[in-house]
Amino acid sequence: MTKRNVPASAIVGIGELKPARYTEGKTTLGMIAESVRLAVQDAGIEKDQVDGLLVGPQVGETPQHVPATVSEYLGLEPKMSNVVDLGGATGAGMLWRAQAAIDAGMCETVVCVLANINEKGNPLRSPNRNPIREFDVPFGASGANTSYALLKQRHMAEYGSTQEQFALIAHWARKNAQKNPEAIFYGKPATVADVLESPLIVDPLHLYEIVMPVGGGAAVIVTSNKAIINKKHAPVRVLGAGEKVTHRAVSQAPDLKSAPLSYAIPQALGQAGFKVHDINLLSLYDCYTSVVATTIENAGICPPGKFGDWMKNHSFGHDGDWPLNTHGGQLGFGQADLAGGMSHIIEAVRQLRNEADGRQIKDAKYSLITGNGATLSEATALVLGGEG
Repeated sequence: MTKRNVPASAIVGIGELKPARYTEGKTTLGMIAESVRLAVQDAGIEKDQVDGLLVGPQVGETPQHVPATVSEYLGLEPKMSNVVDLGGATGAGMLWRAQAAIDAGMCETVVCVLANINEKGNPLRSPNRNPIREFDVPFGASGANTSYALLKQRHMAEYGSTQEQFALIAHWARKNAQKNPEAIFYGKPATVADVLESPLIVDPLHLYEIVMPVGGGAAVIVTSNKAIINKKHAPVRVLGAGEKVTHRAVSQAPDLKSAPLSYAIPQALGQAGFKVHDINLLSLYDCYTSVVATTIENAGICPPGKFGDWMKNHSFGHDGDWPLNTHGGQLGFGQADLAGGMSHIIEAVRQLRNEADGRQIKDAKYSLITGNGATLSEATALVLGGEG
């Protein structure tokens, strides 16, 4: 490893709401506030110490001026505030932006927060018009399921990967979720056969290979080193970050070997001075099994097209040789919209602080986190390091 300077900031607080299938009577602003309250409490700081705010673009109560609306609701007057709009990569993208803002002297303590409601019978719909409406929707690619089915289909056609190999990813997500009482699928494991016998939603994607939308929220607080006086927890630091956006519509996607994570992951590892085999926890965005397969290959863990063979020879629980999404991932924990990506960060912090009760990785020091927006379009990778 290459020796690096210690970053000037660290993660000191986390807060996460338990996923709920439906959130009748809740508001996005209310769930944001509760997530922030938990993170501030976990950090052991006063709310007024927060002088930076990063939020997602989807706040149901306001169509614009999102940072101002959230700041007012929380009673904050941040010196730096912004919207981060990277789809599933938003949570990871927030962290390096928070660190960069602190390093630039814009602020000292940033809260990064995402939350969403999930009302029964009232799905979120997007009115926007873009190339997807011209090149994808007219041919049936009108939603995430279809787009990610095309991604999986392409992998199977190009490399000969099998349904059983993809199902193994979903099986491990459910298996790890059995160690996490907060997971939506706690108490509901799934074998490879269960995955393959679940309904075929969009060929070749089965139901259990697709995240379940839930309501929930999560927040992370990043602060400067000089603000860490009484450390309630061992600091967790962003040691490396990488980001890449290549396209939006799946019809415009590059080949699988050139997916944006193939840039973002090496960039993050390079900044940290690590190789992927130095990592103790893979906290990989997993909205669909096809995303995990591609991410493993983009990370250089195995050659392109060989994720299935690689997975058959390894174990992915907290006590395995390659711990992967030990909280269950979004496939096992649930996807609270953009906050679903934040769950991978929360789990990494817990592991690196040695606080993952019942699923703690022995001697966990480093984690690789990925975020994915659109259809492998917007990618962020982070390397986190702990001092526990």
